[in-house]
Amino acid sequence: MRPVRGKRIVAILAAGGLTLAAAACGEAPSETTPGSGSSASAAAAYKACMVTDLGGIDDKSFNASAWAGLQAAQKEASNVDPKYVASSSEADYEPGLRGYVSQGCNFILAVGGLMGEVTTKVAKESASSQFAIVDSNSGNSNVYPMQFATHQAAFLAGYLAAGYSKSGKVATYGGLKIAPVTIFMDGFADGVAHYNSVKGTKVEVLGWDKAAQNGNFAESFIDQNKGKSITQTLVGQGADVIMPVAGGTGLGTAAVAKESGGKVSVIWVDQDGCKSAAQYCDVFLSTVVKNIEEAVKEAVVKGAKGEALAAAPGYVGDLSNEGVSLAPFNQFDSKVDAALKAELEKLKADVIAGTVKVESASAPK
Repeated sequence: MRPVRGKRIVAILAAGGLTLAAAACGEAPSETTPGSGSSASAAAAYKACMVTDLGGIDDKSFNASAWAGLQAAQKEASNVDPKYVASSSEADYEPGLRGYVSQGCNFILAVGGLMGEVTTKVAKESASSQFAIVDSNSGNSNVYPMQFATHQAAFLAGYLAAGYSKSGKVATYGGLKIAPVTIFMDGFADGVAHYNSVKGTKVEVLGWDKAAQNGNFAESFIDQNKGKSITQTLVGQGADVIMPVAGGTGLGTAAVAKESGGKVSVIWVDQDGCKSAAQYCDVFLSTVVKNIEEAVKEAVVKGAKGEALAAAPGYVGDLSNEGVSLAPFNQFDSKVDAALKAELEKLKADVIAGTVKVESASAPK
């Protein structure tokens, strides 16, 4: 999966009080090390260092999940010393990674598919360093890939959305048109199509045409106002269940849903929305969970124990190993029909068994 070229997005945080430590070109990253007061000696410390993607450490999404994984690893292996540097633009990726090579980090994590190309470049030039990356696979022997078959869980979300919708129109949109985003949208669209096939209905998907691989994109993972604007358009077209695959931008969708007084609901992605953005729990029908936290934790703990992190096969999370899942319905539990819940459980089992095929051109290879 390769990043979109030509997109240089400066993160201007509208809310959330996020702290971005911008890494200037050629300089070591300005880093944040919460919880670094480890009792382990400096010699025994396993420095696990993370460079975030756009959106910062508290994006309520993939960056937050990865950081939670490093923190969880520290709890399990006391010699783990976690730290991160936040990227305010794509230009910060390379100096962030190089800064951690210079600092002698034992594990250097790149978060997100947009960082694929630069991670490959830096890893090739730093053969003695151990890298890892979320949502990409560089092919380098010193880069441990963590990828996710999110189209499988998104398929369940699409089926859920179609079954829950009152208007017969549901929607999805993305932050950027990159594989780690469109894989969710593919699965969602196929889940709706499967519902229509089984039920003989004609629920419509707005915002994404899987066959054409084209749809609505905010061109940002942080612009909540853009998320609001896109959502208002989709709601105006009749959508009453919307899945934003857009990091913090999607909080704009949650805000619109909250203002709708129950007429619009949201399917969140990455982290269970009721845990990561609890203020909007009352609008989150469910979440397509990508268990980045557990994948990162396991990798770091292995590394800290001296175990090798093999680039092949790396890690692929799917429904069978709970690397991806559909989160609980939380406050919507009583609102989701029991028969629909049973159908989702059966569908999950069928996908795992391979009797129902879920495919995406963006699936991990």
